[in-house]
Amino acid sequence: MAYRWKPDLTRADVTSEALFLNRRQMITALGAGAIMGALGTRTFAQGTDLTPNTYEEITSYNNYYEFGTGKDDPARYADALTTSPWSVKIDGLVDNPGVFSIGDILAKMTIEERIYRFRCVEAWSMVVPWNGFEFADLLSMVGVQSSAKYVAFETALRPDEMPGVAYRVLDWPYVEGLRLDEAMHPLTILATGIYGKPIPNQNGAPLRLVVPWKYGFKSIKSIVRITLTDSEPATSWNKAGPNEYGFYSNVNPEVDHPRWSQATERAIGGGFFAKRQPTLMFNGYDEVASLYDGMDLAKNF
Repeated sequence: MAYRWKPDLTRADVTSEALFLNRRQMITALGAGAIMGALGTRTFAQGTDLTPNTYEEITSYNNYYEFGTGKDDPARYADALTTSPWSVKIDGLVDNPGVFSIGDILAKMTIEERIYRFRCVEAWSMVVPWNGFEFADLLSMVGVQSSAKYVAFETALRPDEMPGVAYRVLDWPYVEGLRLDEAMHPLTILATGIYGKPIPNQNGAPLRLVVPWKYGFKSIKSIVRITLTDSEPATSWNKAGPNEYGFYSNVNPEVDHPRWSQATERAIGGGFFAKRQPTLMFNGYDEVASLYDGMDLAKNF
């Protein structure tokens, strides 16, 4: 693609040794012929200039309720999830529906692997250097029909591997959704790695969505199905608490959660008693504001 979100490359933006080794591992696992034609030779750093959190912080403090509600539960239990082989069903209002393996997806697209330094935020925040590609690339591959207005996502549901689904915390399987223009925005990515390494199970292996201007629960993990539709899809947290979790779930410090303020956040890595910092509108990604021109973002929360 010719589009580059922030074309301010420096020497620090070239492929690191870790990323190079990760690429070699992918080639070995998925087949050299398929992957060498799909992956570019350059890696772009996009998003925030903030210093990323450490790999340990990113992979040990997670929300992934399929493995438990504690922040350390995913890191403790997610190793049980089998992530290879893995397929994603893409259906609905697309020209080329089908069931695609991760190797299929990479082989059928001409993409350049990139690093995205994105902030994620809930009541806490961290900066994650994701490896991945724009979700729009995948949508272009399958061909979006003109009647499509939304994209629905579904997480794997494997009770034998996911101990958390034994508890009715949510209506399993986990589902999420985006408006089509949100899904097509260059900041919306599918992540396959962190810090040049394959994405760990607790962070959503082998393929997860990342939508950096929305609260973290919108970035669905371990995706097994993507459906293009003409109607707004149901989402797990909205079903669980419609007065607390709206469909859009954009980061908006002016709209409080009914049970707590969202005006400030705590950065992971600074200690529990670290000074809280102001939460930024759209998590600081002002580039997406035009997607919501004319909308009441207090009503459409």
